[in-house]
Amino acid sequence: MSTDVAPDGIHQPLVIVGLQGLRERAGTTLGVSEWVTIDQESINTFAGLTGDEQWIHVDPERAKDGPFAGTVAHGFLTLSKSTGLLWNVAVVDGVGVILNYGLNKVRFPSPLRAGSRVRMHVSVAEAKEVSGGLEVVYHLEYETEGQSKPPCVADLVFRYYS
Repeated sequence: MSTDVAPDGIHQPLVIVGLQGLRERAGTTLGVSEWVTIDQESINTFAGLTGDEQWIHVDPERAKDGPFAGTVAHGFLTLSKSTGLLWNVAVVDGVGVILNYGLNKVRFPSPLRAGSRVRMHVSVAEAKEVSGGLEVVYHLEYETEGQSKPPCVADLVFRYYS
């Protein structure tokens, strides 16, 4: 299953209805997000907000001679895109509260160079009952355009309550 495209060509997320709809999606692929560009301005903003202003992220001139031949995004900047990209793939209607519960596993297998386009592949790895709701583990694998190795792979855990 993938996200839908409306007749006017606009990307439409898959709509999952309620806790039962989430249960039914366990073990399935939800789809792929739209492409987003990770530009130097976003990297600089993230660096300023987090205080991680290492030169491999914020100094394009120095980074030209560095290990990646240019600046790269912070791994946590890439990861921070996960919720927005998830909503681009699928939304859940008919629940009262949605909580970001955490992460089970995160890896950054390859650098994400400034100016790269990325998108996120999403599947529902697990859906299990918790007191008053449902815990869903989304398996996320980012894809960088033109690269074979992902810049981020993560298991994102959300809790949904009616």
